[in-house]
Amino acid sequence: MYKSKKVSDNKHSNWFEDWFNSSYYHILYKNRNCNEAEIFIDNLIAFLQPKKDALFLDLACGKGRHAIYLNKKNFKVTGIDLANESIAEASKFENESLSFFVHDMRKVFRINYFDYILNLFTSFGYFENEKDDFATINTICKALKPNGTFVFDFFNVQKVIANLVGTETLTIDNINFEITRYIENNFIVKQIIVTDGDKQFSFQERVKALTINDFEKYFAANKLKIVHLFGNYQLEKYDEYNSDRLIIIAKKE
Repeated sequence: MYKSKKVSDNKHSNWFEDWFNSSYYHILYKNRNCNEAEIFIDNLIAFLQPKKDALFLDLACGKGRHAIYLNKKNFKVTGIDLANESIAEASKFENESLSFFVHDMRKVFRINYFDYILNLFTSFGYFENEKDDFATINTICKALKPNGTFVFDFFNVQKVIANLVGTETLTIDNINFEITRYIENNFIVKQIIVTDGDKQFSFQERVKALTINDFEKYFAANKLKIVHLFGNYQLEKYDEYNSDRLIIIAKKE
């Protein structure tokens, strides 16, 4: 059983800027399952049945694996992310119907523009202040066209906490990653110590332990109506204790 750690006195507000722009972030996660991402997109498209001229926004797109595949299916896609390094990599795949921008998801990007906005692979819950969570959902609502669709993919907090792996060590490209996971002030924290030769660095990932009740509150405050819940990338029924994911489909009212 994990133990919650004492709340640190350090400020963590910019951890994502440091970590997501680090070369070590890309090394640690370089083997992410692209096949799984493509299956998820295929299942979403089969379920949503978007029109051929639908406009998609991939919010917090990282290096663009979802956006690039979605574009290959002949949809016009825009990807935005705060990390310069990720957008630089994603931009290599740009074309007339695929574009990427460095942008903070708390700030308005476009208004009444997109038919679909996707926020995938737990790309939310990074901010210490709940006002930033509300601001992000508000910008999503503003960017959607009336009756537009928001697809939100978050880890299932109950299952993550129940199966939290406290420590592990990985070696990738002769770089050592010592990873410690714990709960701190309602955040699921991953402390990452990187040893690269004679150099050592410390990074964190901090994701708020948000539940369906939290998202219902955020969405209702921003006129987003939840219309479907799924529990995995096969779009099977959501179970709060056993599902791997919390996938929400919401409509702009």
